[in-house]
Amino acid sequence: MFRRTIVVVISVLWLMNMCGCVALLAGAAGGAGTAAWLSGKLSQEVNASFDKTLKAAKSALRSFKLKVTKETIEEKVAQVMSNYTDGRTIWIDIHRVSESTSRVEVRVGATGDKDIARKILDRIIRYL
Repeated sequence: MFRRTIVVVISVLWLMNMCGCVALLAGAAGGAGTAAWLSGKLSQEVNASFDKTLKAAKSALRSFKLKVTKETIEEKVAQVMSNYTDGRTIWIDIHRVSESTSRVEVRVGATGDKDIARKILDRIIRYL
């Protein structure tokens, strides 16, 4: 069993090295319904439309008593910005993956605060 696990891990690492892309791992995690922490952002694919996810993100911020300071909406991506209670900037990016699937990325502060990003992402998912 241990040997089999080692072989699988090495195979995955080798595959990522051959592709030259760590995003492969993040994409696999997001597709499985789990959040991935990558480059200071917490990212997760959700089974909800782009519009519904955008509405949930704004509702989540309101539930924390945080105001939307900037909102940019394009055809395939939207960004909602706010400020956390300590002044750090919150970025929520919503990407249209398909008609019924979106990817949500949450970043808090310049270097990323994983714990607060997790709370915000969990609240967004609750509103879906």
